[in-house]
Amino acid sequence: MSEDGAGPAETPDAAAEDELADARHLAVVVAKPRAESVIDALEAEGVYDDSRSVESWDSDGVAVPVTAPPETVAVREVVQQVGERRLRGLADHLRQRGWTEDELDTAPGSWAVVGSVVLVELGDAPRPGEVGEALLALHGEADTVVARNGISGAHREPDVTVIAGEGDTETVHTEHGTEYAVDLAEVMFSPGNKAERARMGEAVSDGERVLDMFAGIGYFTLPMARAGAEVTAVERNPTAFRYLVENAMRNGVDDLVHPYRADCREVVAAGIDGGPVDRVVMGYYEAWEYLDSALDALAPGGVLHMHEATPDNLVFERPVERLESAAADAGRSVEVLDTRRVKSHSEGVAHVVVDARVD
Repeated sequence: MSEDGAGPAETPDAAAEDELADARHLAVVVAKPRAESVIDALEAEGVYDDSRSVESWDSDGVAVPVTAPPETVAVREVVQQVGERRLRGLADHLRQRGWTEDELDTAPGSWAVVGSVVLVELGDAPRPGEVGEALLALHGEADTVVARNGISGAHREPDVTVIAGEGDTETVHTEHGTEYAVDLAEVMFSPGNKAERARMGEAVSDGERVLDMFAGIGYFTLPMARAGAEVTAVERNPTAFRYLVENAMRNGVDDLVHPYRADCREVVAAGIDGGPVDRVVMGYYEAWEYLDSALDALAPGGVLHMHEATPDNLVFERPVERLESAAADAGRSVEVLDTRRVKSHSEGVAHVVVDARVD
């Protein structure tokens, strides 16, 4: 008995075990719109517990499981949350819904969480609604699931179908501190380009002058401007342009971003304020068709980043040859600095980037 007669005194080892058990059940409460960025920050700090599910907490908050109270991430409160152990993956959730092994073979193998929306390509999977509900169970920070059916038209407009959840396709997605407001039913967003977007923010120097010829909602413009570059951002899709302007203000770089709703050829032909630029970004699969305008805009010794969708058997030969040919026609020379595969574009076709210095 302890001295006060309340029962046996807790040994140091028992106290440590209780503390460890409590830590396994910790969660932080945050506003639902912040869940995605908070999870990224918790992962960076090393305290996100991915063995438990993110769960609803109150009308506008979610509980994100952690292994210890965070030291660098602002949260509403730290709470005790027993929570259920997270099922290992989509297949486990679908098995709970009665899917057979043959049906599971057709289930999506990959998807992406963009803000509060899960993007998925269904392929031949049956019962899309059950896939959507399973993905919502897997990702408690999301509230809508949309199936991607392709991209078409001159403005590269997405074709999506809401298959589960609230149905709100407008969201704010955060990557490496950059916020992208976007409506995924109206504007293309490629989660697979995440590393390339971050890399462009690291490639520029403070005070550089950049032309982003196909700016979209600010995919590359925003990280470059946040790094201190002055960016002339050109986008002709009216919806994407509206988000480009909003996102420049949202990220506090509207003084560095000069947006034009126009064809990039027309902007170059009219002349860019300040003359030729230090860097040109061509984030479009058929960018090679615009190389003449890109070279007109690029100062001698400047750097060009050309994206292309290239058949696997022509990586990187074709984009490099196209760039060298266009430069030769303009009486200029090319030094290839780097080549990268960004992701798979389609069966047998890769999304690649060529970085080159043009004299």
